[in-house]
Amino acid sequence: MKGKDNKPHIGIFGRRNNGKSSLINALIGQDIAIVSEQPGTTTDPVKKSIEIFGIGPAIIVDTAGIDDTGELGQKRIAKTLEAMKTVDCAILVISENIFSDFETGLTALFEKYNIPYFILHNKSDLETLNAATIDKIRQFCDALYIDFSAAQPDHLDDVVELLKKTIPETSYQNVNLFEHIVNSGDHVLLVTPIDSEAPDGRMILPQMMAVRDALDKNTICTLVRETELEAALAKGPAPAVVVTDSQAFAFVSSVVPSNVPLTSFSILFARMKGDFEKYLEGSMLISDLKDGDKILILESCTHRVNCLDIGRFKLPAWLKNFTGKNLEFEVVAGHDNCKEPIKNYALVIQCGGCMFTRKQVINRLKPFIDEGVPVSNYGMAIAWINGILPRVVKPLGFDITASTKSAQLNTPAL
Repeated sequence: MKGKDNKPHIGIFGRRNNGKSSLINALIGQDIAIVSEQPGTTTDPVKKSIEIFGIGPAIIVDTAGIDDTGELGQKRIAKTLEAMKTVDCAILVISENIFSDFETGLTALFEKYNIPYFILHNKSDLETLNAATIDKIRQFCDALYIDFSAAQPDHLDDVVELLKKTIPETSYQNVNLFEHIVNSGDHVLLVTPIDSEAPDGRMILPQMMAVRDALDKNTICTLVRETELEAALAKGPAPAVVVTDSQAFAFVSSVVPSNVPLTSFSILFARMKGDFEKYLEGSMLISDLKDGDKILILESCTHRVNCLDIGRFKLPAWLKNFTGKNLEFEVVAGHDNCKEPIKNYALVIQCGGCMFTRKQVINRLKPFIDEGVPVSNYGMAIAWINGILPRVVKPLGFDITASTKSAQLNTPAL
């Protein structure tokens, strides 16, 4: 399983030769980032794993200098700005008491994307942070700041403590897929179809994360294929909730009694990582799609594609059949950009996002939400198509009136 991208991401930003890579080496305690007097040594953003006491496993994102030049430099800057959308926390590295347009531009972007950050004045062994620079910082932001030398990292603990204060706790908290859904001793029944898309010899990440969270909550957890679901229900104990792969909704919802709570892995992840209320609103607009509408499918990972791929084949076919309309589809995987202007899309459908952090999912969808483009989620879209959306979001504390397409929300605190 690849769970790396679920760790909190800490981005290192600043001008060339301010010592961003040196800072990373100091934090990790190893010379793993290339350090050079030559400007522009770091090109594309590079991810490096780190263990931070009090936070746990994290990913450091090393970026190119924001002041890069030339045609290639502009491409590097564009990659740096794209990487910004993926981080949970940022460190703005400055040196030589320089805090000017490049720095204020970065702080404005941090605030635009709601990224908590602090300012680290590097190379303090050569020149310490002075009062004039502090005044400049205070004119533009309220960020915390620290004087530091990556060459003589005597105050590394202070940097780590500041990082722990800055990074959102929600970015490294334990998985809470079943929060407010089950109690200790409850029976959780997980339905996990095994088809040609399933990896050989193992379970997919959402299923394994659900198993672990169910066990952490001291429940009795049972896994079955959909072909054994009826037998599992007949033998008991009665489940407090049934969780299925969304693409099996049609069959599973017909087998699970209406008085038994039912939801899906994708919907659990949508609550944990996405804007659930926006997903609800967008899902209920599927019925309003028209001929020629463009639908953007967002996948969080790259994977082997076959004719049973849910995002590329099954979901588009179900949407066309449900709406009876001639719809157009575009699929974008990973952190790639869409091909057309945002306003050209009638609907965006995001996968469960198990390979992304919550921050990455939120920032990926933010431009569409800001432009008024409806967004949905794999599980919710499939539930709406099958006429069971009200049922499968109810276990999560959401009550919707499907007939009027207006969400009546009762959202429990996570």
